Amino acid sequence: MSLPMLQMDTDDPRWTKRGAIHVPAGEGITKWVSDNVYSVKVHTDITDGHLGFVEADIPPGAGPVAHVHNRNSEAFYLLDGELEFLNGDEKIIARSGDFLYVPPGIRHRFLNKSTRHAKMLFLFTPGGPEALFMRGDEPVPGVPAPLWDAQRFAAYGESLSDLDIDSPVMPES
Repeated sequence: MSLPMLQMDTDDPRWTKRGAIHVPAGEGITKWVSDNVYSVKVHTDITDGHLGFVEADIPPGAGPVAHVHNRNSEAFYLLDGELEFLNGDEKIIARSGDFLYVPPGIRHRFLNKSTRHAKMLFLFTPGGPEALFMRGDEPVPGVPAPLWDAQRFAAYGESLSDLDIDSPVMPES
């Protein structure tokens, strides 16, 4: 296979148009959601709806309740540690370097059942559900993210009412 080699044409905007989004290491919108730390690197508002991309630090025992995204695909890449993923009614153990893709309509969740923090990257396409993480608490430097109580979870749920995210909770039995 060969690619056509275009001749440089300075009047063609494809040679000069810029549009890449660069988020330097350590930057993004970082929030605490319960005892997890999420850093949203890009969100639907800056990607024209195409993508949401998140870096996560998941402490032992943490992870979201099982849920489904009816309009969005979600993909996960585990950087460090080990997480148990729910895939419908199947449980998968993912380790550093593993990748998981979850198409729309599939019940899923992750859970850190180990004794160490896990780090992963995940993305949504189209973007949108990453807005959930942008409604968390402001991190306090040098302080670990606290586990939320029922009252804080209720307040968080109320703060999400204006989002158009079709992601119902589908708990495990």
